[in-house]
Amino acid sequence: MQISPLEDKIPVMGAPPSPQVRSEGLHFLDGKRKVDYVLVFHQRRHSSIRSLVSGSVSQDQLSVVSNGNFPPTKGSDPATGRGADILGGEAASVGEVFMELGSAKGSEPMEAIDQEMHLIRQEFEANLLEAGLEIEREKEVKPNGPSFTRIHAPWPVLCREAEFLKIRVPTKASYELKEERGFGSSMSSIWRKLNQPFQPKVSLQDHGSTKFLSHCFSRDKLHLYNISSKDTFFDNATRGRIVYEILRRTVCVRTCQTIGISTLIAKGVYDSAFPLHDGDYKVIGHLEERNDRQVLHEEWARYSAFYKFQPIDLVRKYFGEKVGLYFAWLGVYTQLLVPASIVGIIVFGYGVATVDTNLPSLEMCDERFNFTMCPLCDGACDFWHLSTACGTARASHLFDNPATVFFAIFMSLWAVLFLEHWKRRQISLSFSWDLTGIEEDEEHPRPKYETILLQKRQRKQKTKKKRKKSEPEKQEDGAVTGKDRWRQKLLSAMAAGAPPAVDKLTWKDRLPGYFINISSILFMFGLTFSAVFGVIIYRITVSALMAMSPDPETKSNVRVTVTATAVIINLVVILVLDEIYGAVAQWLTELEIPKTETNFEERLIMKAFMLKFMNAYAPIFYVAFFKGRFVGRPGNYVYVFDNYRMEECAPGGCLIELCIQLSIIMLGKQLIQNNIFEIGIPRKLKKLIRSLKEKEATPNAREDEKPPQQWNLDYALAPFDGLTPEYMEMIIQFGFVSLFVASFPLAPLFALLNNIIEIRLDAKKFVTELRRPVAARAKDIGIWYNILSGMGKLSVIINAFVISFTSDFIPRLVYQYMYSPSGTMHGFIDHTLSYFNVTNFKPGSAPQNSAHEDVTFCRYKDYREPPWSSDAYQLSKQYWSVLAARLAFVILFQNLVMFLGLIVAWVIPDVPKTIVEQLKREKKLLVNLFLQEEKEKFQLIQSLFTKDSILQSNSQPSNPSQGLPILGRYSTLPSGPAAGDGGGGGPRARCRAASFSQFSGKTCSSPKNENASSRQTAV
Repeated sequence: MQISPLEDKIPVMGAPPSPQVRSEGLHFLDGKRKVDYVLVFHQRRHSSIRSLVSGSVSQDQLSVVSNGNFPPTKGSDPATGRGADILGGEAASVGEVFMELGSAKGSEPMEAIDQEMHLIRQEFEANLLEAGLEIEREKEVKPNGPSFTRIHAPWPVLCREAEFLKIRVPTKASYELKEERGFGSSMSSIWRKLNQPFQPKVSLQDHGSTKFLSHCFSRDKLHLYNISSKDTFFDNATRGRIVYEILRRTVCVRTCQTIGISTLIAKGVYDSAFPLHDGDYKVIGHLEERNDRQVLHEEWARYSAFYKFQPIDLVRKYFGEKVGLYFAWLGVYTQLLVPASIVGIIVFGYGVATVDTNLPSLEMCDERFNFTMCPLCDGACDFWHLSTACGTARASHLFDNPATVFFAIFMSLWAVLFLEHWKRRQISLSFSWDLTGIEEDEEHPRPKYETILLQKRQRKQKTKKKRKKSEPEKQEDGAVTGKDRWRQKLLSAMAAGAPPAVDKLTWKDRLPGYFINISSILFMFGLTFSAVFGVIIYRITVSALMAMSPDPETKSNVRVTVTATAVIINLVVILVLDEIYGAVAQWLTELEIPKTETNFEERLIMKAFMLKFMNAYAPIFYVAFFKGRFVGRPGNYVYVFDNYRMEECAPGGCLIELCIQLSIIMLGKQLIQNNIFEIGIPRKLKKLIRSLKEKEATPNAREDEKPPQQWNLDYALAPFDGLTPEYMEMIIQFGFVSLFVASFPLAPLFALLNNIIEIRLDAKKFVTELRRPVAARAKDIGIWYNILSGMGKLSVIINAFVISFTSDFIPRLVYQYMYSPSGTMHGFIDHTLSYFNVTNFKPGSAPQNSAHEDVTFCRYKDYREPPWSSDAYQLSKQYWSVLAARLAFVILFQNLVMFLGLIVAWVIPDVPKTIVEQLKREKKLLVNLFLQEEKEKFQLIQSLFTKDSILQSNSQPSNPSQGLPILGRYSTLPSGPAAGDGGGGGPRARCRAASFSQFSGKTCSSPKNENASSRQTAV
């Protein structure tokens, strides 16, 4: 039948719902069936929807009941099969939902695109009805406004899909968990009492000492489950996931070659699809009547609950395992930042306590030594005294002290401990959430993959047609011999018998995307390096210009001003490029045409991480490992653009500048990007848009407006775009904490303070500002764990190089144990400064107007031979001794920390011992449960055989030539004709023996004789 476009109508027949149900907006209009999922599309119609009961209906119409059956019609014509009034009178029973497809008389024609979308929706929703789902829409639809299709999954559909998806549900069987005894029990009870004020008031968090056995749902074992109510046995998150699985695999063949709701959303057939929240998040009424969303808002998504533990089990129940694992990981990471912060504060306190007794900084600040330093720039800069950099030297000691080495080793082991602890926590959650042994769900191809694959098939078909047309006919003069004809027949038969090749995209189809990916990523790396180089040029030029200033205050504050402004510029560039790189990574991943969403997500994560890692850490890498390394020496400096000298480190070393750079970028990125951009600005924009809409609405429209239903409220929320931005934010922060922690011991403290706020920000966003995501299953955090592990290993190497080459820790050790006359640090500053004869300045580079007279030699920081040596200005033996010690320290530090990390990983098992024991115990109990069930079935069947044989022997005369069969263990069918059926010659009626209900003592009556003497049918 040809279906023409028409307004979609799914009116609901039945009694009006109660005001409470209508206000909640979580059920169909009958107030009984839950809304498990919502599909949204926009109506672009010129005419309004007609009333419920129409007087006349065109011939092109189709009405389908929500369970997939065709409804009975009043006054139907048997010949044509059409009813005069399909929705009139007693056409349907109470509570049935109808969908009317067709074209109403008098309606204006729709546009071609709208008509196509309309037909696709018709077919898709008809297929949903055929799958057993129930559908409802509003009676009145606003033109050019969103229309909502509400979907309900009845109990049979839930059972079927739960069995198909292997959803684990608790059974009636339970067992007592082993309780600790002795000292461990007393410590656990004390710990629970201490933690009581920090626990959220959530009933789901208290597991008690009893655990119910869980098993994959099966319709044959319904008697094993504690089904108190069919409406609440599957929670709302599970119901939404089941409906999503049906939506994902439902096809549209007749109108368009597509599979799943994601493809239809990509094509614009639907705007969005989402499960509903459990009502409003604000508590109205008694606290005991709170739903899960309100509990999460009160106990989790509030800043006043910052001191409480997270209700992870409730988060998992409401949002699914994937979101639950993210917040569990974030909680573990934040908790382990506490000891790291304490140790960092102690290390910083050690630097503060010893700054007044540090000999190198005291020598630098002592004016009696009167170290005259070489000019910082050519011509305009004058000689200067090292004692003027006293403040920089004292500040550098706060972060560059012997305790820093201990802290670097500690943080490297901390990273290993964090990963090991998370593995244990992850396995514990998998056990408690019944995720052990789950299989990964089969994923359907992404919409873009299907589109490009369809285009490839069409191109193949076109080329085949062209080849057939271009091939000349070979049978003109009988040129084809019998041998050639036989060969053609053989090849065609082999092609017909071979299995059809599965079309898929190969590397040749993706080659242009790969080429663009590689070239674009290299270009982005070049852009990042260009930005860093631009800031370097800014620092060099501004330093030179400020040094030429006649104002003495400007000259004295050159280093502070240039460093602060350059770091701020770096921060702004990082924030801007971060947003650009996120969009570029998305575009590049689309060009690769990944087949599934998992492949797409993994490739997107890797690209975004590479680009953002390079963007965030490139300026820090420059300061840590390149700044001051390629300066040259007085009389032979390295110039940029033949005019500007490369910048040097501060007299106290580059570590203090690295600390400033790291702290400002870390704090600025967390404060501006993560909090203001993510939370503050979107909220202000939403308020502005809402106020503009309220101003545009007329007073009459406001009066006529009905209170919004839950689907309207949820549609106004922002869609859930995945957890990649949340993870990426924390991974970059983990890099700040672990990679360069030797230069900034307070980094874990600032990360801890940020994460305490971040958890509540993310929780508030998920509960109040985002649509409810589909409850996706996940066993782990996926590729993020590999990234964390790689960064943990990289942090060992980077911290080793920071301590060796950026700080003065190794030069101090070498001087103290090799060159110091007294074995102390006296004379260290003089040992690190080389001599330069001022007569060796190049023309024009010497100070023009010097205030220092009679200066013969100036000092500069390097290990070089003095000018009176035969190898003047060449690298000295001290330089090579320090370099060798630095490289030896890198090797020693790296191997020591790696070895200690392996010991920590070996000592801490991945799977807790209690989990191993409980898994074995549960497996044994489940086996015993099923064996007991089978034993009871067999005993019941055997008793039925015995009763049947006794009844047959009592009702039949004894026949010595024909004995009764012996009902042994393997006897299944009794012999002999059935008695008591009238004539005795007809066959005995048999009942179906596939269900377990027959073995529970219920009798199955014969259709010929339904009295008390009817017998059970033997199996």
